[in-house]
Amino acid sequence: MALLTAVFLLLGRLCGLGFVADFLSQTVLVGFLTGIGLQVGIAVLGQMLGIQVTSRRSILQLVEISRNLPKVHLHTLAVTLAVLAFVFALRWSAPKAPGPMLAVILATAASALWNFAGHGIAIIGAVAGGLPHLAMPDVSWSDIRPLLPVAGSCAIMILTQSAATSRIYAARHHQRLDENQDLIGLSAANAAAAFSGTFVVNGSPTQTAMVESVGSRSQVAQVTTAIVVALVLLFLTKPLQYLPQCVLGTLVFLVAIRLIKLRSLKDILRESPAEFALAVTTTLVVITAGVEVGIVLAMVLSLLRIVHHSYHPRTGVMIPDEANVWKLIPPTPGAVTEPGLVMYRFGAALFYANASRFSDEVLGLVGPSPTTVRWFIVDAEAITNLDYSAARVVEELKKNLTDAGVQLGFARVPWNTRADFDRHHLTEVIGSAWIFNRLHDALDAFEAFAAKNPALSIAAAQPSVKS
Repeated sequence: MALLTAVFLLLGRLCGLGFVADFLSQTVLVGFLTGIGLQVGIAVLGQMLGIQVTSRRSILQLVEISRNLPKVHLHTLAVTLAVLAFVFALRWSAPKAPGPMLAVILATAASALWNFAGHGIAIIGAVAGGLPHLAMPDVSWSDIRPLLPVAGSCAIMILTQSAATSRIYAARHHQRLDENQDLIGLSAANAAAAFSGTFVVNGSPTQTAMVESVGSRSQVAQVTTAIVVALVLLFLTKPLQYLPQCVLGTLVFLVAIRLIKLRSLKDILRESPAEFALAVTTTLVVITAGVEVGIVLAMVLSLLRIVHHSYHPRTGVMIPDEANVWKLIPPTPGAVTEPGLVMYRFGAALFYANASRFSDEVLGLVGPSPTTVRWFIVDAEAITNLDYSAARVVEELKKNLTDAGVQLGFARVPWNTRADFDRHHLTEVIGSAWIFNRLHDALDAFEAFAAKNPALSIAAAQPSVKS
């Protein structure tokens, strides 16, 4: 499984799938981390209280723990509280002291000395010692096919969760993220896992938080961890068997608390309630459905939010203020830049999904025939591209406006959008004379037209100031 996952991750690197990190917004990452923190914290509550928990989902675990609260093992609870007090006391009095490691050493020594297991306190038990033996996985070709879907799922989860974790800590420490490079490392780690008989390897948010909490900022921490693990496997597996499980659960619980970003959620709520809802949704899905579903859903919601912004762009009628600076007013029927002229801004790329909204809003501003609007100029500065479907909608709109005696023009068309106009023959349909370089060019042209047509005749007229 680890070897197949390594292959999938390598294929992901070759396909450049590291870009998925770009679709994880800060809002989603806050919700994801908070969900991870709550999920992990709930998962270890049973160990901390000495309650046997069989459920795998966080909500069911909470229900099971609440039902079994009368069965809390008092000795286990006492050890848990002692560890919490010890770690918090050291954090307050000696912040640089390795509190969690000292807690493990002291708890293991106390367990061996006072026979915690004999008092009903669960310990981790015998630990296999020695370094792993390198060997080829003992599988045949017939074993590979049924493993492929699961390995693919593992690769997707590793890709997304690693991207989320990397993005969070790269932003926090002002470092540049190269997720494609991470995929090479993760692929190599899983290949090494395959040949050393270990599980599939992933970038863990909780372990990353644990390493960061003790001040690690470089890959020296990884080398140090590997050396310490090797020394423990060679020389310390016998005393390690006395380590109480509640101590491990307590230390993981402390890490989980650090992952819960209530302050960040509060800041998001204050600035953007809609994004707060997205963050909370991500948190709830991680807790209820699991990490893999939560992170994938978070990416989908982020993409849908982008689509929503494009589908509902900011639009308005442009009018000059006292300082001759353009400002927007709501695009309500009857809104005009000046009598007979509407200068309308559309704040997104024009594509198949929002083209109909564009057309409906334009026709709504023009109003039913006979209309007092003679020129309708679209500020296209934010229209960064235009597809085939949108071009056909604009072409039909042009015909409808012409029939109503309204001239349609565009201003500030970006060079790449102008290429779209040419490719879809809109330049011919609209007329190059009706594509202005500046808004004021269009305004000057209309004022010259109005001066020659005081009654704003319905007859169409060519602009006197060309682009």
